[in-house]
Amino acid sequence: MPDVLSPKARELIARPVLASLTTLNPDGSPQVTPLWVDRDGDDVVFNTARGRKKARNLERDPRVAVTVIDPDDQYNVVAFRGTVVDITTEGADAHIDALAKKYLGVDSYPMRREGEVWVKVRVRTDRIAMQG
Repeated sequence: MPDVLSPKARELIARPVLASLTTLNPDGSPQVTPLWVDRDGDDVVFNTARGRKKARNLERDPRVAVTVIDPDDQYNVVAFRGTVVDITTEGADAHIDALAKKYLGVDSYPMRREGEVWVKVRVRTDRIAMQG
Protein backbone atom coordinates (compact mmCIF):
# COMPACT_ATOMS: atom_id res chain seq x y z
CA MET A 1 0.00 0.00 0.00
CA PRO A 2 1.57 3.32 -1.02
CA ASP A 3 2.02 6.18 1.42
CA VAL A 4 -0.07 9.25 0.64
CA LEU A 5 1.34 12.76 0.34
CA SER A 6 0.14 15.23 2.96
CA PRO A 7 -1.54 18.49 1.93
CA LYS A 8 1.68 20.34 2.86
CA ALA A 9 3.76 17.98 0.69
CA ARG A 10 1.31 18.45 -2.20
CA GLU A 11 1.63 22.23 -1.86
CA LEU A 12 5.44 22.04 -1.98
CA ILE A 13 5.44 19.81 -5.06
CA ALA A 14 2.97 22.18 -6.74
CA ARG A 15 5.54 24.99 -6.48
CA PRO A 16 8.44 25.41 -8.93
CA VAL A 17 10.96 23.79 -6.56
CA LEU A 18 13.65 21.49 -7.92
CA ALA A 19 13.63 17.90 -6.74
CA SER A 20 16.50 15.46 -6.46
CA LEU A 21 15.87 12.07 -8.03
CA THR A 22 18.02 9.09 -7.10
CA THR A 23 18.10 6.10 -9.45
CA LEU A 24 20.33 3.04 -9.36
CA ASN A 25 23.15 2.46 -11.82
CA PRO A 26 23.77 -1.06 -13.17
CA ASP A 27 26.45 -1.63 -10.50
CA GLY A 28 24.00 -0.61 -7.74
CA SER A 29 25.58 2.78 -7.07
CA PRO A 30 23.24 5.77 -6.75
CA GLN A 31 22.86 8.39 -9.47
CA VAL A 32 21.31 11.71 -8.39
CA THR A 33 19.71 14.18 -10.80
CA PRO A 34 18.02 17.51 -10.11
CA LEU A 35 14.75 17.74 -12.01
CA TRP A 36 11.34 19.32 -12.34
CA VAL A 37 8.45 17.45 -10.73
CA ASP A 38 4.70 17.61 -10.54
CA ARG A 39 1.95 15.56 -9.01
CA ASP A 40 -1.00 13.68 -10.45
CA GLY A 41 -3.28 12.46 -7.69
CA ASP A 42 -1.07 10.62 -5.21
CA ASP A 43 1.68 10.00 -7.78
CA VAL A 44 4.71 12.16 -8.50
CA VAL A 45 5.41 12.73 -12.20
CA PHE A 46 8.41 14.02 -14.09
CA ASN A 47 9.75 14.01 -17.61
CA THR A 48 12.97 12.99 -19.30
CA ALA A 49 14.27 12.09 -22.74
CA ARG A 50 14.84 8.49 -23.80
CA GLY A 51 18.46 7.45 -23.69
CA ARG A 52 19.43 9.68 -20.78
CA LYS A 53 21.11 8.03 -17.81
CA LYS A 54 18.08 8.31 -15.52
CA ALA A 55 15.77 6.93 -18.21
CA ARG A 56 18.04 3.93 -18.77
CA ASN A 57 18.30 3.34 -15.02
CA LEU A 58 14.52 3.54 -14.56
CA GLU A 59 13.82 1.12 -17.37
CA ARG A 60 16.17 -1.41 -15.75
CA ASP A 61 15.26 -0.80 -12.09
CA PRO A 62 12.08 1.12 -11.16
CA ARG A 63 13.13 1.93 -7.58
CA VAL A 64 13.76 5.62 -6.85
CA ALA A 65 14.20 8.08 -4.02
CA VAL A 66 13.00 11.68 -4.36
CA THR A 67 13.65 14.70 -2.17
CA VAL A 68 12.09 18.17 -2.50
CA ILE A 69 13.41 20.89 -0.17
CA ASP A 70 11.64 24.22 0.14
CA PRO A 71 14.23 26.93 -0.68
CA ASP A 72 12.37 29.31 1.67
CA ASP A 73 12.20 26.87 4.61
CA GLN A 74 14.86 24.17 4.76
CA TYR A 75 12.73 22.20 7.24
CA ASN A 76 9.82 21.93 4.81
CA VAL A 77 10.92 18.73 3.06
CA VAL A 78 9.27 15.91 1.15
CA ALA A 79 11.45 12.80 0.95
CA PHE A 80 10.22 9.42 -0.21
CA ARG A 81 11.12 6.12 -1.78
CA GLY A 82 8.98 5.04 -4.67
CA THR A 83 8.47 2.79 -7.63
CA VAL A 84 8.10 3.83 -11.25
CA VAL A 85 4.71 2.50 -12.32
CA ASP A 86 4.60 3.96 -15.84
CA ILE A 87 6.97 5.35 -18.45
CA THR A 88 5.15 6.59 -21.54
CA THR A 89 5.54 8.86 -24.54
CA GLU A 90 1.79 9.51 -24.44
CA GLY A 91 1.28 13.10 -23.30
CA ALA A 92 5.01 13.51 -22.62
CA ASP A 93 5.50 16.51 -24.94
CA ALA A 94 2.54 18.35 -23.41
CA HIS A 95 3.82 17.46 -19.95
CA ILE A 96 7.33 18.88 -20.53
CA ASP A 97 5.66 22.04 -21.85
CA ALA A 98 3.51 22.23 -18.68
CA LEU A 99 6.63 21.81 -16.55
CA ALA A 100 8.37 24.57 -18.56
CA LYS A 101 5.39 26.82 -17.82
CA LYS A 102 5.58 25.98 -14.11
CA TYR A 103 9.37 26.35 -13.76
CA LEU A 104 10.31 28.88 -16.45
CA GLY A 105 7.07 30.74 -17.15
CA VAL A 106 7.18 29.87 -20.87
CA ASP A 107 4.57 28.04 -22.95
CA SER A 108 6.93 25.58 -24.62
CA TYR A 109 10.02 23.76 -23.37
CA PRO A 110 12.84 25.80 -24.96
CA MET A 111 15.70 23.28 -24.78
CA ARG A 112 14.34 20.56 -27.06
CA ARG A 113 16.90 18.84 -29.24
CA GLU A 114 16.09 17.43 -32.63
CA GLY A 115 15.32 13.73 -32.45
CA GLU A 116 14.76 13.60 -28.68
CA VAL A 117 11.86 11.43 -27.58
CA TRP A 118 10.33 12.61 -24.32
CA VAL A 119 8.79 10.27 -21.78
CA LYS A 120 6.54 11.00 -18.84
CA VAL A 121 7.45 9.02 -15.72
CA ARG A 122 4.92 8.23 -12.97
CA VAL A 123 6.16 7.28 -9.49
CA ARG A 124 4.08 5.69 -6.75
CA THR A 125 5.17 6.84 -3.28
CA ASP A 126 5.93 3.59 -1.42
CA ARG A 127 7.43 5.01 1.76
CA ILE A 128 7.37 8.68 2.72
CA ALA A 129 10.20 9.52 5.11
CA MET A 130 9.51 13.25 5.64
CA GLN A 131 6.63 15.60 4.92
CA GLY A 132 7.49 19.05 6.23
